[in-house]
Amino acid sequence: MEQNGERPRFPRSVYARGSEPDARFSLANERTFLAWISAGLALISVGVGLDSLALSLHPGFRLAGSIVLVAAGIACPVQAWVGWTRVEAALRERRPLPFNPLLAVLPVALGLAGVLVLAAMVVK
Repeated sequence: MEQNGERPRFPRSVYARGSEPDARFSLANERTFLAWISAGLALISVGVGLDSLALSLHPGFRLAGSIVLVAAGIACPVQAWVGWTRVEAALRERRPLPFNPLLAVLPVALGLAGVLVLAAMVVK
């Protein structure tokens, strides 16, 4: 469905709404998307590294910490996509920006992983 020689943009559910926002806001939203992707990659990498390195930590706490980190890392790309679509739609419809629920969950997950690693160091 080309209009005025332009190819349709993906996802249509976002780009079919409202009017084109200032490019600076869309680019900032895209950078936030990429930051969530980077954070997810880092969390997964640290979780895998914590579990696979031969550290003299209590194995149960070490595994639990790894699982929390990998789970948080898996949530980040999901948040990246959902957050990007919600913010882009809000920008296009000139609505207030939506709340990001992972902003409350991620610090709790990181704190929990830290406590588990600390417990693994102490209990051995």
